[in-house]
Amino acid sequence: MEPLDKNLRMNELLDAYKTLLTTKQQEILKLYYEEDFSLSEIGEILKISRAAVSDHLKRSEKALTDYEERLQLVAANKRRSKLYDAMRGMKNKQLDQFIKALEAIDNQEDIMTKIISVNAGSSSLKFQLFEMPQETVLTSGNVERIGLEEGIFTIKVNGKKVTKRLPIADHAKAVSLLMEALVEYKIVASLDEIKGVGHRVVQGGDFSSSRVIDDAVEQVIVDMSELAPLHNPAGLVGYRAFKDALPNAGHVAVFDTAFHQTMGQESYLYPVPMKWYRDYKIRRYGYHGTSHQYVSQRCAQLMNQNVEDLKIITCHLGNGASISAVDGGKCINTSMGFTPLAGIMMGTRCGDIDPAIVCYMMKKTGMSAEEMDNVLNKESGMLGISEISSDARDIEQACEEGKEGAIIATDLYVNRIINTIGGYFVQLGGVDAIVFAGGIGENDHKIRRMVCEKLESALGVKINKELNAKTRGTEKLLSTEESKVSVWLVPTNEELVIARDTQRLLGF
Repeated sequence: MEPLDKNLRMNELLDAYKTLLTTKQQEILKLYYEEDFSLSEIGEILKISRAAVSDHLKRSEKALTDYEERLQLVAANKRRSKLYDAMRGMKNKQLDQFIKALEAIDNQEDIMTKIISVNAGSSSLKFQLFEMPQETVLTSGNVERIGLEEGIFTIKVNGKKVTKRLPIADHAKAVSLLMEALVEYKIVASLDEIKGVGHRVVQGGDFSSSRVIDDAVEQVIVDMSELAPLHNPAGLVGYRAFKDALPNAGHVAVFDTAFHQTMGQESYLYPVPMKWYRDYKIRRYGYHGTSHQYVSQRCAQLMNQNVEDLKIITCHLGNGASISAVDGGKCINTSMGFTPLAGIMMGTRCGDIDPAIVCYMMKKTGMSAEEMDNVLNKESGMLGISEISSDARDIEQACEEGKEGAIIATDLYVNRIINTIGGYFVQLGGVDAIVFAGGIGENDHKIRRMVCEKLESALGVKINKELNAKTRGTEKLLSTEESKVSVWLVPTNEELVIARDTQRLLGF
């Protein structure tokens, strides 16, 4: 694009979307495009370096372009202007046709669709209601302790949490409470405003993308429940409850496993008899795919690059944790496997271990298969090693108190992470960025520091330790200019991915 054309284009976009930008972004764009200051002059005015001005400018331009791609306000205005020009000198019949065309453009601009993203657990229900395509969060909340004597319903109203404690017998009651609250607190005037419901589904088998839920998709979710017994059945219960409550809305399943379907056979097959794969679908599926997809794409945006041009390792570290190798926006390997039990050490899950341990301990202790499954899923990991807690905050406190179990658990956790990152570095043929996300990745600066220190000598990773120590839950570049690999903190937003896929598939 010629400089003059770009200048005109950016001024058009700035007029349309400046209220969506930060104050600093608005200031820099105004100085550069409207008042024609140079990068150096802007740096002097704002007391920042020329490089920092350039970086802010690129990010701001990218933000404006992204807004126009989604909302098309400038394009619609140009179409309207052309129609007005064409109206001059027309006969009445032709004029009526063009007026209708203008009204269609205006009506298209006014369309705002409410989409609710849902994550149903066995005794919980998390939700976020979005105004799309603006991606505005209208409310969020959760329902806890479903089926127990006292349930907890929490919803945000005008930024403040409203909590109710009452018996919540089942998911149908939980959804009913949510629907009543949306109307009671005037978040929606009518439930008919909600046009789509996006459901998080953990195990989607061979599905490589989200799907509108019909009888066939529902049956796949049922069939795959054996591989995610705590998650898929709950997702089905949530879907059926919302289907009853919102019969006129469309419903979409967004699968945790879908993002990982781009893996090659060398990554997803296990070295066991091929008959197991053919007859029983024994393979690596991977999980947390919605999170890995979001943070890899968001990292590319923050780097002002196309995700197709980057090699990224995404670390979703929480009570459940997984790491993925993303090459050109596609997953080529991930640490979780046939089930979410595999991979790195987690809060209560063991991660990868020698399979012979299972048979050995069953013989030694007389445990059944179900009892062994319970130990590996619920009594291992951080909890099993520390013998204190599965919560990273408790482990951190215990480390500060010098408790040996907690120190060993932390060292083992970090070791498993760097082993996985190292392997993915080789498989990718290098790495441009390492991204931390998830509850631990976003909030535990000590784990981030320990991981990066272990990677320094091999991968040339260097982070700003002071910046890292004071950063929690916000998008931030943590690496220094000398680092050979960019290190980012990018809070995940699975709910937004679910809303986007729901809007796209339902055609809003």
